[in-house]
Amino acid sequence: MTTAPAKYAHYLADFQSLTEGPGAEAPAWLKSARDNAWTKFAATGFPTARRGNERWKYTNVGPIARTDFGYPLAPAPADGSEGLVPSYQVSGQTVFDLIYVDGVYSPGLSSPALDASGVVAASLAVAAGNDSLDLEGQVGRYAPPDDDGFAALNTAFLRDGAYVNVADDHAEKVVIRISYITSQSEDANHKVTYPRTMIVAGRNTDITVVESYRGPQESVYFTNAVTEISVREGAKLDHYRLLLEGGKAFHVGTSRVIQEKDSSFSSASFALGTTLARNDLEVLLDAPGAYCSLNGLYLTADNQHIDNLISIDHAKPNCTSRLNYKGILDGKSRAVFGGTVMVRRDAQKSDAEQTDKNLILSNSAEVDSKPSLLIYADDVKCSHGATAGHIDADTLFYLRSRGLDLDTASRMLVHAFASEIINTVNLEPLQDYLNTLFAAAIPNKALPIAGLVPSRRAKAAGDK
Repeated sequence: MTTAPAKYAHYLADFQSLTEGPGAEAPAWLKSARDNAWTKFAATGFPTARRGNERWKYTNVGPIARTDFGYPLAPAPADGSEGLVPSYQVSGQTVFDLIYVDGVYSPGLSSPALDASGVVAASLAVAAGNDSLDLEGQVGRYAPPDDDGFAALNTAFLRDGAYVNVADDHAEKVVIRISYITSQSEDANHKVTYPRTMIVAGRNTDITVVESYRGPQESVYFTNAVTEISVREGAKLDHYRLLLEGGKAFHVGTSRVIQEKDSSFSSASFALGTTLARNDLEVLLDAPGAYCSLNGLYLTADNQHIDNLISIDHAKPNCTSRLNYKGILDGKSRAVFGGTVMVRRDAQKSDAEQTDKNLILSNSAEVDSKPSLLIYADDVKCSHGATAGHIDADTLFYLRSRGLDLDTASRMLVHAFASEIINTVNLEPLQDYLNTLFAAAIPNKALPIAGLVPSRRAKAAGDK
């Protein structure tokens, strides 16, 4: 526990400061989990080797490994962070807001609710001290620290986060908004935070969770997040993940989901900004009748890099999955999509579809797409596909023939491409908020047109 390679010495120093400081009052099980996770991280480190490492083949995390990100033991005051909280309002439903500044719960910005009528929406640090909630048996169960170095480091610094637990057969629909904010640094040091989210949707419940990440535009910082989700029998969970970090930020998000019988999990991931981002999502369909729908939309520009690694495991028969991701790339940005659907031997009657579509707005942007199916059963219905290209010339001509100028017509087509994913959001105020964000992010310039301007590189796996 007290050793680490020299290049990780600053993480060791911060780990010791946490365990001897604000983390010293944690329950014994949490201390043990931290120690075990640190041992894992010290042994494995970050996945900087890309040769022979398929999971990280197209993404170089060297810039994260080389930067001395410091852990803020004393988070910044909530004052000044209000402007980074997503501004959309939800009315007419039971809504809980959990807001964190530098990874630590901010009671002044959050809703004052710990346990209200069968809904626990609380600081993870507070919930960990409540033996009746049994967090010991839940935290780390779905995202163990041996997944990779990032998950191990997050668990080693597990101090606070969000804990959501809706009791079985809770009749009322519940909306939980979880906001992780990185504050502006007062010095030149680069900051790292370790958000941790645990969500339990009890039997026959209906829950919406919005998980968002934001930070200052001009600061270099690192967010290393882990989310664990359990969707119990007959439960319905809509989960939205908003990656709205600053333009110089690094973000690695690890999400693990397990579904029980006849449960429904609908996810939509939205990403803008960040110099390097990774969305690592795995869903286990662990009982008959489980259904998941995973959607994603990202817009990159300049030299930004985003990597979506999505995995769906059909472990039991009669399960259905839908996977649909879309990317909009500009500048010299790069995107990676790795989608894997596995159908196990006994998972007969599985129904799976996956699609990855990318719209290239620059001759210098690049996308690597690798959808794949691993099928070990013989009575299944599965399909997959990937596309990448520029704006369609015929469609653009049609709009211009109706009196629209070139820029307006181009932006309208780009926004229509994005709207398919945005329209999957069932929370109307959030849908309007995302429409506004992505409309503003679409570049206002002449765009390449399919068939008229060659693309530098837009390929699917296997292309020569």
